[in-house]
Amino acid sequence: MEPRTLQASLTLLILVTSSYGGHLKSGPTLKMDQALLIFHNQLAEEVQVFYTSDHCYKCLYQHLVTVKPNNNNASVVISTKFTLTMQVDSQSRNATLCRWSQTYGEGGHYSVWIQMSESARCTEAVDKIPNNVYLPLLVAALLLGVIALLFAVAPYIFRRRCPSECIKPICCQGSQYSVDNDEAQACEVEEENTTKAKPTRLHSLDTFRGFSLTVMVFVNYSGGGYWFFQHAPWNGLTVGDIVMPWFVFIIGTSVVLALRSMQRKGVSRLELLRKITWRTVVLLMLGFCFLNYSPRDGPLSWSWLRIPGVLQRLGFTYFVLSLLQTFWGHEEIPLRAHHWWNPVQDVVLYWPQWLIIVLLETLWLCITLLLPVPNCPTGYLGAGGIGDDGLYPNCTGGAAGYIDRWMFGDNMYRYPTCKELYRSTQPFDPEGVLGTINSVVIGFLGMQAGKIIIFYRGINVHILCRFLVWAVILGISAAILSKCTRDGGFIPVNKNLWSLSFVLCMGSVSFLLLGGMYYVTDIKGWWGGQPFIYPGMNSIFVYVGHSLLGFYFPFSWEMRFQESHWEQLFQSLWGTALWVLIAYLLYRKKFFLKI
Repeated sequence: MEPRTLQASLTLLILVTSSYGGHLKSGPTLKMDQALLIFHNQLAEEVQVFYTSDHCYKCLYQHLVTVKPNNNNASVVISTKFTLTMQVDSQSRNATLCRWSQTYGEGGHYSVWIQMSESARCTEAVDKIPNNVYLPLLVAALLLGVIALLFAVAPYIFRRRCPSECIKPICCQGSQYSVDNDEAQACEVEEENTTKAKPTRLHSLDTFRGFSLTVMVFVNYSGGGYWFFQHAPWNGLTVGDIVMPWFVFIIGTSVVLALRSMQRKGVSRLELLRKITWRTVVLLMLGFCFLNYSPRDGPLSWSWLRIPGVLQRLGFTYFVLSLLQTFWGHEEIPLRAHHWWNPVQDVVLYWPQWLIIVLLETLWLCITLLLPVPNCPTGYLGAGGIGDDGLYPNCTGGAAGYIDRWMFGDNMYRYPTCKELYRSTQPFDPEGVLGTINSVVIGFLGMQAGKIIIFYRGINVHILCRFLVWAVILGISAAILSKCTRDGGFIPVNKNLWSLSFVLCMGSVSFLLLGGMYYVTDIKGWWGGQPFIYPGMNSIFVYVGHSLLGFYFPFSWEMRFQESHWEQLFQSLWGTALWVLIAYLLYRKKFFLKI
C-alpha cells in the first residue's frame, strides 16, 4: 500500500566505470541489492553488451556497456533483485555472440571472459562470493519467534506465582471493550440464547485487521529493502500487493455486522445515511489533505497535489458497500426449512446487491477490454514503456491509465511501480477510477463473509465450510483467468489495475485467512489475537500516524550501512514495532480514535 517511494537512482543496472588495458584491482562500493560484473574482451573486435530483466514482460534489450577489443575490460554495477538475461553482440558481424540468464548475488563480484575458440563464447567466474541476502530475514524470524514463544509461555509461568487477578489485565483483555472506530460496532455478534443480548467482539476480525495493518506498516517502511515485500513492478503478486485487498475485504465484513447491529437497535435509515456520509467525508478529507502531503514538500500546491489515494478509495468503497447494506440488507434473516435455495440463502436473499455488483463488474470489463484508447491496442493491460517489444510506450495501464490521465491530469501518482523496470514515462495511479470498481467488488466479498457469520452463527462447522467453499471457487476462477502464470493469462493478476483475477485471488486468500483466525481465536480460543488485535482496534490512528510520522525519528533515521539489508530490515521492524506498542498503550488506556 501507499505511500510508495522512488529510489533516487535506477537500481536495475547502473554503469559505473570502464577500464581498458588491464584488470580492475578494486571495484566500486556496492550497495544493497547490487553486484559487480566485469567484462573481459579477448577478441579482436569491439562488442556491445545488452540486458533485460526476466521480470519485465517482452522488454526490449537495453544497452549496458561497450567493451573495446584486445584484452580490455569494462565493469558495471548490476541489480540482484531479479534474474537478468545478458546478450553480447558483435556490430562488425551483426551477430549475437552469446546469451545467458542468471540471478546474481548481492555484494558478489563476477567476471565474464569473452573468448574465441572455434567460435566466440562467454565464460563466467566468481571473483568474490556474494552475501547471503536472506540471512537478516532468518535472524529476524528467529528472534520474533523467540519473542512470540516467551509471550505465549509467560502467562503460564505467572499463573504459578501470581493469582488470576494479577495476570488478567495482562493476557485476558479484549471483549469487554466495545470500540467505535471507523468500523464502529463492526465486530459485534448477538447471542440469541440469552435473555438479554450481550454483544461480544469478534476477535478474528480485529486480529485480521490488525495483522493486515501491521504488514502494511512494515511494507510502507520499505519492508527491509526486499523486493518481495514491496509492490510488484506490474503483473504478479508480492507481499506488498496483498495488504490493501485484505483491508478492503475486512471493511465489507465490518459493514454487514455493524449496520445490522444498528438496525436491530432501531436506528433509522436516515440516521444510518448520516453516519455513513460523515465517515466517508472524513476518510476522503484525511486522505486528500494529510496523507498526500508532507511538510517536507514545502507550500501546498494544487499543481502537484494527488487527487486519488488510499483513504479516498477506502472511503468511497465503504460508502458504496454501506449503501448496499442499508437499502438492500435484511434486519432479520428468515430461516426457511423447505426451500430449494436454502443452501445458498445468504446469496439469494440479497439478489439486488448481487445484481448491482455483477453490473459493476460488467462495466469494468467492458471499459477495460473494449474502450478505444488513442494509439493503443483495445484491451491493452500492459505497463507500456519498453515492455511488449516497445510497441506501446505511452499506453501504461490501457483504459485505466487513459481515464485517470483524462480526469486528473497531473494530479495523480507520478511514480508507478513499473517506472523503474519498464522505463515508462506516463503517470499511472494505482488508486484510480477503474480500480475502485473492483475495490467495491472485493469489499462485497467481505460482506458475503459477514452474512455467512450472521446466517450460521452458532453453527461453526457451516461457517468454516462455506468460507472454504468460497475460497476454492474464487481461487479456481483466478487460476483460470491468469492461467496460473504471471504474464500469460487472459487477465493477469495485477494490483496496479486491480484486475478481476487479482480480486478473485485476494478474495480467496481473505476467506482462508479470516476462516483460520475465526477458528483459532473465536471458536477454540487458543489465541487472543495479540499483538495484532491492538492496532486492529485503532486502525485509523495507526494508519494515519505511520503515514505522517514515518519519515521522522524514532520511526526512521538516515542509514549508515547501506551495503546489505541488515540496517534497513532493523529499521522497518523497529518502526512497525513502535506502532504496535503505541496501539497497545492506547488500548490499555481505552483510547480509540473514532470517526
